[in-house]
Amino acid sequence: MKLIFNEVRYEYDIRGLITAFFPGTTVETKCAWKAEEVEEAKKAKEAKEAEHALSAREQALLDRAQAWGLKDGVVSEDITEFSDAGSYGRENGGEVIFSVFYSGSYTAVCASDGVRCWCGAAFADSGEGMEKNPLKRMTYRIFSRMTGGKQHPWGTLTGIRPVKLPMALLEQGFSDVEIVRELKKEYLIGDEKCGLSIRIAHKERALLDLLDYEDGYSLYVGIPFCPTTCLYCSFTSYPYSRWEKRMEEYVTALEKEIQFVQERFAGKKLNTIYFGGGTPTTLSPVYLDRILRQITEGFDLSDLKEWTVEGGRPDSITPEKLAVLRRYPVDRISINPQTMKQETLDLIGRKHTVEDVKNAFYMARDAGFDNINMDLIIGLPQERAEDVARTMEEIQALKPDNLTVHTLAIKRASRLNTEKEQYGHLYLEQNTAAMMDITARGAAQMGMEPYYLYRQKNMSGNLENVGYAKPGKEGIYNILIMEEKQTIVACGAGSVTKRVDPDHIERASNVKDIEQYLTRIDEMIDRKKKLFC
Repeated sequence: MKLIFNEVRYEYDIRGLITAFFPGTTVETKCAWKAEEVEEAKKAKEAKEAEHALSAREQALLDRAQAWGLKDGVVSEDITEFSDAGSYGRENGGEVIFSVFYSGSYTAVCASDGVRCWCGAAFADSGEGMEKNPLKRMTYRIFSRMTGGKQHPWGTLTGIRPVKLPMALLEQGFSDVEIVRELKKEYLIGDEKCGLSIRIAHKERALLDLLDYEDGYSLYVGIPFCPTTCLYCSFTSYPYSRWEKRMEEYVTALEKEIQFVQERFAGKKLNTIYFGGGTPTTLSPVYLDRILRQITEGFDLSDLKEWTVEGGRPDSITPEKLAVLRRYPVDRISINPQTMKQETLDLIGRKHTVEDVKNAFYMARDAGFDNINMDLIIGLPQERAEDVARTMEEIQALKPDNLTVHTLAIKRASRLNTEKEQYGHLYLEQNTAAMMDITARGAAQMGMEPYYLYRQKNMSGNLENVGYAKPGKEGIYNILIMEEKQTIVACGAGSVTKRVDPDHIERASNVKDIEQYLTRIDEMIDRKKKLFC
């Protein structure tokens, strides 16, 4: 599909809707009008208005007709369809074209597949042109027409934090009925996702009320090492074997960064700690102990609500490492199979078996952990709904306390994308709504409720990731990441610190490359000093 602008604005959002309606489509972006041409058009328009005293509505319709050679239509958010695309469609040889034309008084959109043409226009909200939401609604309706009435449960939403919308309305005093009305009107969200997002917003709000936003903060510790790199992964992670001999250097640099945080945030309330990565349990028991001991001895933990350690890869978990974690107030651990189908585990590069997952889970239970999360990914290569159903049966037999269900998102940097010549033939299920239903029912049967949700670019089925938990076992840090209500100070290569103030959010990023992190650790600390000066 060719995406044409007279000026490039809201491209990310339009591309998100293209991905939702036309998965796998390659998009080429082009700016069709030069700035001086746009200015000349505006001057000509003003002269014509003065000469003929046309109303703004008539002028907008005329402009749109001139731009695309159309002779009929309604200027509104409604979409007009033409059975013959005219010269606009024929000149492009049948290629699908989507155009956006911005002016000071209105914005118009048009799509053509070489045979038919769909168009719409709406008046601008300001002199700067139309706001984003009306444009996205018109785009959505055009794509729905082009695909035979196809609808998407999340409507026009392309952002990663949809629960922020009902959360903000709840805080303004809106009722659930009013929130549903607003979400459907403004974003075209379907009934099911309206209900889910509002339900989660209520759950999140109750949990976040336990925290201190003004004097409280959370700590993230990044361990960017994994046993292997999974086929779908694009996170900052490195094979542990490659860096094992230099682990002393990494831990020493990390300790230096953590020490700065301890000094800078003395007197503040530390509410949650999250060890992520990568896979923190790739570290040896000795290094795990060093980091955990420094945190325990250097921070005031009297206000700590939760301490999570990602033990995501079962092949990184041993009784010795679990014993180290239990010596400290770590109360939540993740053991992540992603799937319980062995053929898929082999395909995606996870060097462990289904039995390894079970053994790691039972080891954690035997070690005394009563809050264990498990992650699943639906839509993995070569998996269908029946595979997800079997995975859920295995998970239900283990009886975890949390379940996080991810929908496969093919990231640009993942091997699944960069090595298409090797993996392009793999089957990828698009009907992930059925898979999501399987996991939702399984979570409910385990006594879990949804408590947080987020979305990503290029998600299979344009769906979402959902965290489920038994009452009292919710992951508070997960909510904080999504809702951005509290400052999170992050240490380690590739981590990002977020300073959250009432009216804005500022960030300070650490370099991703480990070699650079080791040599520039003082600079990483200086970035935090400037952020919190």
